[in-house]
Amino acid sequence: MMNHSHITILKTGPGTSIQDLGRIGYAEFGIPISGVMDQKSMNWVNHLLRNHKNAAVMEICQPGLQLLFNEPTTICIAGALAEVKVNSRKVRSEGLLNIKIGDILEVGKFEFGAIIYLGIKEGFQSKLFLNSKSFYKGISKISMLKKGDQVSYLSFDDFSFSSAHVKYPRKWMKENEIMAYPGPEWASLDRSSQNLLEKTLFTLANSINRMAFQVEELLNNELPEMHTAPVYPGTIQLTSGGKLLILMKDAQVTGGYPRVLQLTEESISILAQKKPKDQFHFKIKRP
Repeated sequence: MMNHSHITILKTGPGTSIQDLGRIGYAEFGIPISGVMDQKSMNWVNHLLRNHKNAAVMEICQPGLQLLFNEPTTICIAGALAEVKVNSRKVRSEGLLNIKIGDILEVGKFEFGAIIYLGIKEGFQSKLFLNSKSFYKGISKISMLKKGDQVSYLSFDDFSFSSAHVKYPRKWMKENEIMAYPGPEWASLDRSSQNLLEKTLFTLANSINRMAFQVEELLNNELPEMHTAPVYPGTIQLTSGGKLLILMKDAQVTGGYPRVLQLTEESISILAQKKPKDQFHFKIKRP
């Protein structure tokens, strides 16, 4: 039997939010898709929990999270590798974990990766805003969780299916080859710039967030200005100053810079797990 219950946020750093697969079909109103940055990890937790693929998860971007559970449930953690404790005792940071009434979950130092995903049986029961539970400033009531906030879930005390000691495969997170397709303005680039995009080892800049990632290296840009055109998560724009902007899940729906590349969904997940100063290169898959 399931009853409505809640988690209380005892402590959190910036960047903790509830996300699902995002809002589809609202671009004409200027509303971003939003949703999880790393869909690969979201898929993993929902698969192990036997949830619907769009069940909402908690996206955690900083260490120091503490959650108090009001009722029993089963949770699953994936994404970045971190120190995880329940009631001050270290536990596995992957697979299924059974939670009892009054348990306190703590997420400590990140050892590898940039984002942790906490899934819960039947998904977090946050309110829908335009058919999605994803937080986004101006659409949902809040854009980030803070101390004292409560998040709804369905209590679940049938632990008979909780046999998962499955190890979460993180090898893909170490990949530094990022698959991309030529964007609409790729053909307008000169051959030298195209070659540089393929051969340069790029370094993530400090300026990375849910809207866009930037890299430190600059490219020569002699492309003419263009009219505003549609952009999507994974679109890579080349600014007039030669900066590459890698649009992420909270990106605007239109832009005026040339769209030189488009990432695959898996590539977005790989990049989402990287930190400033991490390096990567593009593997461009031509039609």
